[in-house]
Amino acid sequence: MTSTRRALLGGFAVGVGASCLSVPAFAAEIPKPDHDVDMAEVMKPGPLPEMAMGDEKAPVKIVEYMSMTCPHCAHFETTTLPEIKTKYIDTGKVYFITREFPFDPAATAAFMLARCAPNNEALAFISMMFKQQRAWAAPADGDVKGAMLQQSKIAGFTQESFNACLTNQELAGQVTAIRDRAAKEFGVNATPTFMIDGKAYAGDMSVDEMSALIDSLL
Repeated sequence: MTSTRRALLGGFAVGVGASCLSVPAFAAEIPKPDHDVDMAEVMKPGPLPEMAMGDEKAPVKIVEYMSMTCPHCAHFETTTLPEIKTKYIDTGKVYFITREFPFDPAATAAFMLARCAPNNEALAFISMMFKQQRAWAAPADGDVKGAMLQQSKIAGFTQESFNACLTNQELAGQVTAIRDRAAKEFGVNATPTFMIDGKAYAGDMSVDEMSALIDSLL
């Protein structure tokens, strides 16, 4: 399902939170997986370079599938991930990969812009956009494209580079190919979904939950 130029540059219509999952926190309990996955297949790269943090040789590998318009993904990114990065990624215990699973044209566009971000700062762009998610994904005036442009300019885009990125149909196809592969081969149907040690976990995780899960694998 390749996003079209009209869908990406026309009036974005986005229901923030559609198909996102939130999981209630139970401190220190290890989350239960939804299903098994072939982790060797999961770790095979797709059509775009991996957006990753940490040591590739770390004992625990985590792949997160997210949608940029999902509020539970934004909550994980802004609340849980910073602590997990400090405790496990920066200390060589976890290799963390972020992958695209857009549910709507706005999310697809945001991922495309991340891939086009100046100085190859895709993860920094994603972090910025999640922190400002309500401002661009559900602006008061309904102009999602205009709000997205304003956020992108903060990251160093110009009007020209913004438009060039969003009209790159090859990139649009690559982003959606990552999503489609995850759905078809790994059973992803909600965001965020985490692939960890051959198991798939759907839904947001607290610091305590993810820490307990990682600790059980170390």
